[in-house]
Amino acid sequence: MRCFIAIDIDQNTRAALRSLQSTISERANKAGVKKSDVKWVQPEATHLTLKFLGEVEDNKIAEVCDIVKEIAANHESFEIAIESVGCFGGRSARVLWVGTGEGKEHVHRLQMELEERLLSVGWPKESREFSAHLTLCRIRNSKAGLKLAQISEDYKNFKIGSIFADSISVYQSQLKPSGPVYIVLGNYKMS
Repeated sequence: MRCFIAIDIDQNTRAALRSLQSTISERANKAGVKKSDVKWVQPEATHLTLKFLGEVEDNKIAEVCDIVKEIAANHESFEIAIESVGCFGGRSARVLWVGTGEGKEHVHRLQMELEERLLSVGWPKESREFSAHLTLCRIRNSKAGLKLAQISEDYKNFKIGSIFADSISVYQSQLKPSGPVYIVLGNYKMS
C-alpha cells in the first residue's frame, strides 16, 4: 500500500487555503490559464508531509508506525507559521505551495530524525532537500506554469496563520479516479 507520514492541519488553515486557492485561481483564469491546466489540491486532503514512503508491504507497516510513535514521543508539540506562496519548477512552476515560517526548524528536526531512523531500517533517504510546505496545486503545462509563477510573486509575504503540531500520522493513500483517499494507519501524540 502507498503510505506517507505527515502532520495534520486544522479546519481554520484548510478554510484559509481554500480562500487563497480561489483568489489565485480567479487571477489565473483572468490571465488565460485554463481550468484543465491546473489540478487544485482539495484543502480537506492537505497535510504537511514529512516523508513519502511509496509502496509499503503490509508486514512493514507496524515497524513504520513504531518508529513514528517513538519519534513523536521524543518531541514536544509546537506551532508552525503557514506563510509565503512559492513554487517548485523555476520560472515555469510545476507546483504552487504555501511554506512555513516560525517553527519550521522544529519541522525540519522532526523530518531529519524520521529520515535517519527510517534509513537505519532500510528505507531510502529522500534525494531532494526537504522543504516543509502545503501544496496548493499541480500545474500541467509550462505556459500556465509561467503565469502562475508570476502570480505567486504577489503572495510572497502572504500569511495564513499557524498550525499546532501535536501529533504525527501515518497514512495510507488510495488513488481513485475522483482523487486520493487517505486512511489513518496510526496517529501518535507528541509529548
